Amino acid sequence: MRGHGIAFGAGTVINAIATYKGSAFGITLKTEAEVTLRGDLVEGEIEGGGDTRLIERACELVLEEFDVDSGAKIRTKSQVPQASGLKSSSAAANATVLATLRAIGRDMEPLDMVRLGVRAALDTGVSITGAFDDACASMLGGIVVTDNRNNELLKREPVESDVIIYAPDKKAFSSQTNVARSRAIGPWVDAAFDMAMRGEYRRAMTLNGFLYTAALGYSPEPMMAALELGVDAVSLSGTGPSYVALASGEKLEELRAAWSSYPGKVMITRTNNTGAHTLR
Repeated sequence: MRGHGIAFGAGTVINAIATYKGSAFGITLKTEAEVTLRGDLVEGEIEGGGDTRLIERACELVLEEFDVDSGAKIRTKSQVPQASGLKSSSAAANATVLATLRAIGRDMEPLDMVRLGVRAALDTGVSITGAFDDACASMLGGIVVTDNRNNELLKREPVESDVIIYAPDKKAFSSQTNVARSRAIGPWVDAAFDMAMRGEYRRAMTLNGFLYTAALGYSPEPMMAALELGVDAVSLSGTGPSYVALASGEKLEELRAAWSSYPGKVMITRTNNTGAHTLR
């Protein structure tokens, strides 16, 4: 009665906090969960420490969905930095849902799994909108466009690119972001969302980045450094503090050098189009 699940982080195209409409793309940084059915309590453990309420609630919701009267032990480990804007919560919830389903020998449609993870995020207060866009990108892979108010997937398509991430030496929890300032930029975020719906993801991503750096008080300098090098898809990821860009070849190496001059760390990964899965 044990199951393993793997889900992935994601980068932002459109942050949904302003308008409840969002877009994100999967990346290959992964989170792994192991769920073992045992006892009466659901208990979580995160490698390296952290708040376990989200993974515990995600597991509980799966057990409740299938009327399984059991406790569970959940263990997770992750390559996705916590509170960085790279969707660590969505990846943890998705991996836990997958692992729990595997442990009880049941299955669900991928979007139904996503909705359970979103509910867990709302129940535990780790997300303002439930982050359906982030959760879809983590679970399904590719680039997604969503209506987070109605938990509806509007578009999904594959995207192939190297991804470069600049992660400053600080954390920013989505639940603590300034919602009022984010909502104030709503009309302009709507314009970026319309671009994403037309498939103009790179332009949408960059406009989103400038809007949210202004609203949330982050420096636009990492974005300007990317644009000056000819990188045309760069954004603040989520509510920060990380910045993410789609780049390749010489431009990727030049941006790595530029971002490496800032305090923090630079990571190179790729887009993920295959989505989450279980281990047999």
